[in-house]
Parts: sequence; structure tokens; C-alpha cells
Amino acid sequence: MRYLICLVLAIVVVAFAFHYAKPLPGTNFDESFLPKADYVKYVAAGNDASVAGLFWIKGLTELGESYLTGREYAYLSHVANLCTELDSLFYTPYYFVSAITPMDSKDTTDYAVMRRALRIYPEQWRLAVAHALRLSKGPFPNKTAAANVMRPYFDSPDTTIPPHIRTIYRTFELDTMQTETAIEMVLNDVMQPRFKKFRSSFCNKAYRILGYGMTNADSLVLKEIKQTIDMFVDGKISPAQAYNHLLQLKRPEEVKPDSTVAVSDSTVISAADSSAVADTSALN
Repeated sequence: MRYLICLVLAIVVVAFAFHYAKPLPGTNFDESFLPKADYVKYVAAGNDASVAGLFWIKGLTELGESYLTGREYAYLSHVANLCTELDSLFYTPYYFVSAITPMDSKDTTDYAVMRRALRIYPEQWRLAVAHALRLSKGPFPNKTAAANVMRPYFDSPDTTIPPHIRTIYRTFELDTMQTETAIEMVLNDVMQPRFKKFRSSFCNKAYRILGYGMTNADSLVLKEIKQTIDMFVDGKISPAQAYNHLLQLKRPEEVKPDSTVAVSDSTVISAADSSAVADTSALN
């Protein structure tokens, strides 16, 4: 009975925090209500896992509402950080953050979440791949850190790890094949039942992975990405077709002019002009 009273008290405290929190300007999320984990643990009276679940449900609710309003939801990693500080064994936030966080997001709160995930669940190699890709393509690209995350899986006894994942640390060192791996992860995650209602997040993530930056709702490329992923999930095209078509949508890299080539070309042109002048003089 004593534990039940403590649980009810914790729920009441969280409810009041949600109700009276003031929203931050320009967002649709009451980010300001998020307290420090130490404070929550004090009022939770030992029911940390239950309170973490309440915060996580609130976070998912806000994520769902962001699809209706059209605003980009940017605080899932903050909620996940609080939840996993309260209950480090709470696996779902780790998986959601690894799957939904945009590769180029400037908010790096997810780094702390994923470091905790790999410390608690080192055998979950998919979480490691997602974190390594984020490190290599984030606002402060760190190929060495990405390679170090994946290197332990090279000789792991886990038979479920594909050969290309075992050697992926080399691709981070050489800075190759990261887009291909990221698209593969998106197609794998979008088929997970737990992400059935979050398909838009994966379309936006694929859009950024392919090099187009912030999501543009009017982009023809984004619409084609959505159509491809919808057809893939509905079984109308094979995984190989979806994968290859998405890679074809990758934004072409801008080719910077080579000053050396330009100088060389101008030299050739000048030489040709001199020859022309000499020939004209000979004819005269």
C-alpha cells in the first residue's frame, strides 16, 4: 500500500508539471517542463521505470501531433535522455532515437543517449551502426569516432552480424559507402511494426541522408522518396528496387573548378592563338 501511494504521488507530480509548464517560443513542445533526472528520482520514490514510461508516452504524443501540425519535432532525444537516465534498461527510447534522429541534426543530445545505449546494450549492433553513421554525418563529422564505435564488431561472436557490417569500420576510415549503409538502415527500420505510424520521419531522414538538408515539403525529390518508401512498405516493389531507386535520387556533388586545369587550359589556348598569328603572318 505504501508503494502504491508513492506511485500515485509521482504521477500527480508529473501531471502538474505537464499542466503548468510554459511552452518555449516557436515550438509545439513543452520542453521547459523537463526536469533533471535527480529531481524526478527524488519524487518518484523508487518508481523510476514507471515515471520514465509516463515521460516517454508524452514524448511520443508530441511526436505524433507534430505530423498533424506540420512542424518538425526536435525534442525526442531530450525526452529519451531523461527517460534512460531514470531507467537505463528502457530499450525503446534508444531504438526510436537511433532510427528517427536526422543525420545532420545540430542538436547532439542523442549522442549522450546512444553512448548510454551502447554501454547498456553492447550486443545491439544496429544501435551501434546508427550511432556511427550519425557521428560521421553529424554537425561535427568525426570519422575516427565512428570507426571506433564499429571496430569491436569485426570479430564479434554474434552470427547475426552481416559481413559488410563487420568491416564497416573501414568504410568510415576511408569515408566511403556511408550513404548506402544509411539508406539500408532506413529501409530496415521503416518495416518495423513499432514504427508503423512514423513513416514520415523516415522519409524526411532519407531526404537528408541523400544530401538535401532541411526538409522541404514541396520538394519533388521528397515526394518521390515518400512514394518509393510507401510502395516498398506495401510490397509493391522489392527491397532491391527501393534501395537502388533511392540511391539514384542522391543529390549530385558540386564539382569545384580546378585552378590547375584552368591555368593549363589557358596556356594551351594562348599557345594556339600564337600559332594562329604566326600562320597568318606567313600567309601575308
